[in-house]
Order: sequence, then C-alpha cells, then structure tokens
Amino acid sequence: MRLPNWLAQHLAALRAVLVFTVLLGIAYPLALVAAGRIPGLDGRADGSLISAAGQTVGSALIGQSFTDADGNPVPRYFQSRPSAAGAGYDPTATAASNLGPESVVDTHATDPQESARGLLSQVCARSLAIGERDGVDGRRPYCTADGVGAVLAVFRADGLTGPATRVVSVNQVAPATPFLTVYEGVAVELARPGHDYVAEGGLVTPIRGDAPAEPAVPADAVTASGSGLDPHISPAYAQIQVARVARERGVDPARVRHLVAEHTSGRGLGFVGEPAVHVLDLNLALDQRFPAS
Repeated sequence: MRLPNWLAQHLAALRAVLVFTVLLGIAYPLALVAAGRIPGLDGRADGSLISAAGQTVGSALIGQSFTDADGNPVPRYFQSRPSAAGAGYDPTATAASNLGPESVVDTHATDPQESARGLLSQVCARSLAIGERDGVDGRRPYCTADGVGAVLAVFRADGLTGPATRVVSVNQVAPATPFLTVYEGVAVELARPGHDYVAEGGLVTPIRGDAPAEPAVPADAVTASGSGLDPHISPAYAQIQVARVARERGVDPARVRHLVAEHTSGRGLGFVGEPAVHVLDLNLALDQRFPAS
C-alpha cells in the first residue's frame, strides 16, 4: 500500500534527522575525542593544563594574575601583563578594551561609578606603579607625574585659531595640582566632574613632557593583548622585575636572570613573532629552585 504523500515526507524527514543525529551528534564528536587521545595531542585536548605538586595550577595557553586577595601584586612573583578579558584573564570574556590611540581624555562624571579612564591615563598609571614597584623610571611621554594623561583642552578666541582664552587639564581633578601652571600665558585649570570640555569647544592638546623617548617600562607591561589572555611577557619586562623578585626571595639576581633566560622562547621558525617569557612556567620554576622563606 502506498503511503500518503504527506506521511512519506514526514518519514523521510525523520530518517534524515536520525541519520544526521548519529553522524554529527554521536560519531563525529567521538571521532574528535579519539583524535584528542592521540599521543602528542592529548595535552592540547585537555586544555594544555599545567600541574605542580599534583594540582592543576593553570594553563600553558591562558595567562593569570599573581596577586593577593586584595588584588595587589605579590612581590616574590613575576607579574603578567594587564588583561582586558572580564575581570582579567577570563577565557569566557576574551576581548580587548576597544580603546585606541585617540582615547586620551578621561570621563569625569558627577557619579564616580560612571567615570572612566582613557587608554592614555591607564598606561600612565600602570607605568608609574610598575616604576615604583620595580625601582625603574616609570615616566612616559604625554604622562603627568601623578599618572594620568598630560592633556589640555585649549579654548581659543576664534575657535580653532587665535590666542588661548582658557586652558583645562582635562584628566586632572581636585585636589590634584595642574601639571602645567601656565599655557600660552593662560593659567591652567583643573577639570570639573560633569564637564565635556571637548564638546564645549576645547581643542585636545597632548603635552609630551620631559620623559625619555624610550621608556624604561616596556609597552607590554602597560597594555593588554588583543585577546586579554596572553600568558607571556617580553624579556624586557621580565628583566626589570628581576631585582625585586631576587630581593624578595633572598637570592643573587644573576641566578634569577639565568632562570629567566631558561624560560625565554625564541621567535617561531626563527623569524615569526618576538621572544617571550611564559610567566606561569617561570614562577613555578622560581618556587621550585628558590622557595620564598
């Protein structure tokens, strides 16, 4: 007996669902799991996890912070670069900050919760903090001594031209001291919360200052990676941390420097990328060879 056309179509659809369920919902996932058990691939399939003393302590592919319960860097460890992924190194929120070279003006809202720092001020603050922590010069071009972007909003008599009539240090609010007292003969004011000086007609004017052209604190120490998950730092950032780590662990800095060299990987294929230091591997090696007293 020939089935009705509508019923035949439904049965055909049901057979297709069953076949593709078996193929794509069972066979294909099992094949991928089996491939992940192949020697040499099993570590990657398990997330490239790193273990120490029988416990999983992190991943070879995802960075982490070395901070205390209050979020302060632990001095005896090498510190990772900043992260913009969630609260930091969150693999479920991998992302960049979406701030760019033109993000030089901070937002000072009347509600502090709505205030936000631009990229320049974030970089300035991080560089200043690292300089103080590691005993190096934390100054950077276009940064103030108190760690914000050295940026003025300059109001001119004819809009874009003419003499300055008003000057505001847009990233500094009371009780700060303006990083410049006078600009083009006009006294520099502090910014006031709730004001958008650019929208009011001020011309954004970054001031370079007297910082060295090549900052002692390298770029990766003050900026996040595109993914926010990079587990590496540059050898230059590792080197400025050597003295602090050696002091905290009571060892000769030369021995710590040698350990950094051991955990520095070269360029891929000899020419791709830059040399890098895996922070977790380095800190685990520190704990093994030079336990903190």
